[in-house]
Amino acid sequence: MAATGHADTRVGHGELIKAVDRALTTHGRALLTGPAGAGKTEVVRAVAAAAAARHESVLRLTPEAADQWIPEASAAALLASVPAAALDQLSGPQRTAIALLRREADAPGVGRDHVALRLAVVEVLRTLAARRPVLLVIDNAQWLDAESTDLLRFALRLTPPLVRVLVAERVQGGTPVGEPLCGPGVPAVRVPPLGADEVAELLLRHGLPARLAGRIHQASGGNPRLALALGHSLAEAAEARDSSAHHADPLPVSGQAREVARRLLAGAPAQARRTLLLAALASRPTISLLRRAGRPDAEAELAEAERAALVRVGEDGTVEFTAGALPTALAADAGWPERAAGHAALAAAVDDPVQAVRHRALAVDTPDQWLAAEITEAAAVCRSRGQRALAAELGLLAAERTPSSLAGEELARLVTAAEDAGWAGRADLARRATRAVLARDSSPADRVRARLAVIDAAGQALGTLDETFAYAMDEAAGDPALQAAVQLRIAWKHNLSDGDPVRSRDAAAEAGALAARGGDQTAEAMALTVRARMGRILGDAGAEEILAEALDLPAPEVPLGMRNAPQYLAVRHALFDDRLDDARRQLMVLLPAVRRTGSAEDVFEVLRSLTEVELRSGRCEAASAHARRALELTIEAGLSPGPAWYVAAMAETMGGSFARAESYARRGIQASQEEQDQVFLSRSLHALGLIELATGEAAKAVATLRQVAELEAAQQVVDPSILRWHGELAEALIAADAPGEAAELIGPVRDVALGLGRTGVVAALDRAAALCLSAQGDADAAVRLLEDTAQRFEVLRLPLERGRTLLALARVERRRRRRAPARAALRAAAEVFERAGAGPWTELAREPAPGDAAGGALASPAAALTEAETRLALLVSQGASNQEAAAKLFLSVKTVEARLTRIYQKLDVRSRAQLATALRTR
Repeated sequence: MAATGHADTRVGHGELIKAVDRALTTHGRALLTGPAGAGKTEVVRAVAAAAAARHESVLRLTPEAADQWIPEASAAALLASVPAAALDQLSGPQRTAIALLRREADAPGVGRDHVALRLAVVEVLRTLAARRPVLLVIDNAQWLDAESTDLLRFALRLTPPLVRVLVAERVQGGTPVGEPLCGPGVPAVRVPPLGADEVAELLLRHGLPARLAGRIHQASGGNPRLALALGHSLAEAAEARDSSAHHADPLPVSGQAREVARRLLAGAPAQARRTLLLAALASRPTISLLRRAGRPDAEAELAEAERAALVRVGEDGTVEFTAGALPTALAADAGWPERAAGHAALAAAVDDPVQAVRHRALAVDTPDQWLAAEITEAAAVCRSRGQRALAAELGLLAAERTPSSLAGEELARLVTAAEDAGWAGRADLARRATRAVLARDSSPADRVRARLAVIDAAGQALGTLDETFAYAMDEAAGDPALQAAVQLRIAWKHNLSDGDPVRSRDAAAEAGALAARGGDQTAEAMALTVRARMGRILGDAGAEEILAEALDLPAPEVPLGMRNAPQYLAVRHALFDDRLDDARRQLMVLLPAVRRTGSAEDVFEVLRSLTEVELRSGRCEAASAHARRALELTIEAGLSPGPAWYVAAMAETMGGSFARAESYARRGIQASQEEQDQVFLSRSLHALGLIELATGEAAKAVATLRQVAELEAAQQVVDPSILRWHGELAEALIAADAPGEAAELIGPVRDVALGLGRTGVVAALDRAAALCLSAQGDADAAVRLLEDTAQRFEVLRLPLERGRTLLALARVERRRRRRAPARAALRAAAEVFERAGAGPWTELAREPAPGDAAGGALASPAAALTEAETRLALLVSQGASNQEAAAKLFLSVKTVEARLTRIYQKLDVRSRAQLATALRTR
């Protein structure tokens, strides 16, 4: 839907349409409800279009807000749409009543025969129904006037078998209008809010930044009209400041977004709105808090708001708005006196001293030296609790309340607020504080500290901060410790945004030398960590020694984040080396530690690694839980979404749904491209390639994984254990009938992996090598190598890799017509996947029933064919021309012709008709 219209408000509402159709078929009546902007109109249109396509008569009534005050206005509009032929069947008094209604809708009841009018409506409906089925659609039923509602209720009661009725209305509490219209027991279908995936799809279709889908979903509560309005407002705000929308920017509830939010809030009575304002101003609203703040009827008023779908009230009395934009709109629409009074009431009611100080500060707008000092103390308490984002907000508030005569204190509070925001990943607060620092007579050191906070809060989007880096380097001149801090960030940028580990390593070496000169052991340890990380990427055998040197330095108080500390890199190396128990044990120690620091990025990094460790260990349920928490944290804290979507994609690929995994992977790709994040672009493409390979889209998998290969080559990645795409690309090439190219890929990478001692990578490459042997006709050697590889994966305790190897073994055995060994391998694979909770892979390993050409990993219609040949044979047998098959499989026509020749030879057929018969009978 455009922000100002109704079109295209909802995606993926097929199930809703089916539910409405079922209700209409079974009961002849259906009631569709939901808040404003939920997409009811689109569902109604789809149902009406389907009815018209079945040659039903569709009568459409769409009253507007003003119509509810005009008696019989909607009845007049409905009768105006009735064909003249139907009216000709009416008696004289009935035609007169209708004529008067049409002509005198603005003068209700004057000289009108209401009995004749009722009978006329009944006869019109009966006349139409005698010719063909009738569907009466009433959209926006909440705006029906009382007289029209009464008239329609009478007419529909007398025509139940003849006319089906669909009523759509916005429910704002109380009894729906559609219930008396449709009769008792009418099936009610509520339009649910969009999921995050659907919001992302909606934004993409409208050219809006889908990487912000998580935050927009949270702010809109899944309301499509509000989601689009927020997306447009964000895009317009970014355009106004001539920069792209940042993932941590506050969502502007202005323009159309504010109007939509107001329309939703209109469902609450005035008394309830006053209680809702207090809830909007509170950090953690509860019924008891609102009562103490002067709203004795809070429970009843919130119940009304809950019926209007504005809030959710928990069993413990907690209050949560259904859409994050609603409290923002409430606060924005309230005047300053009302907001100030609300904060004052909350200050006296809250239990937490920090929140009491915050509300007292927000209740005034004048400088106050003593209040500023109290706010500063409260920010320090938040810092000790790990609440860095709140500390940043309080720091800014303290600076605002500092008298101008205390400029030094104000500046110190701004710099500290910027650093808190950088730690918390709150780019909006970091930029706001930094702008204030730069606007004052600040020292070079303060300016550098503020600029570094902006860099630290940027997440993966370092590629857009070249100017900030340049100013920071210039202002740090002459101070080795500050120069080291800037060089460290430059080293990260060279890796993340530029994809250049050599420059990253060199910048880290320079940072280490500067840190040593400045006596900063923390920065020195961080610089060694970057060097070790880049060394691992580049295949440097000395990387572990550099990491050991970093670990020997005193454990830093990580002002640059645990994710950049040597202790965390040691965990990553354990993961790369398949020392999964060690990695998991260390991560469980780090998790509570990073939660205490208040760094959302640190917590995310630990959750990401835990997800990867649990997946590799074959604990898909635990991995999915970590991935969900990582995604929730990303949305809540406004972190870069690309990494979280990659993690979600991998968790879904192994333990959830291939369809959802593909959606996450594609969003991860888009977000990483927008943020110029080369590292997670490679990872998300790898996830997508794995999904395409698993779901039989070999040609697509080859194209996707070749992009990974190109990115990894551009980033000079040598160590194949970091992102294990090589075996997947080789398997995709084999499935796409290019075993020679696969063999050329496997050999050199296997040599590197052997030289570096990466046994898990060697095993994955050997699985691909076995499939290559099978494709080249040496099935016996392929079986021996696959059996050996499955055993090695068992020793390495990599169950999902073992399950994939058993799947490959089953395919090879099936291809050489050894049914019993194939079934045994398939059952073994299914058992492995079931124990791991790998649902999608368990389904792949499902043994097909006899004659089931669609099910299971062995669902090859002709065992002698390769997977690539099978896909082509099925397309051709279903009537595809060579050109169509080539387009579908991303092949040249010449390749299709050559492959068809081999298929004909293998199946001993000479025509497409014989091919179709062969596929049906084998």
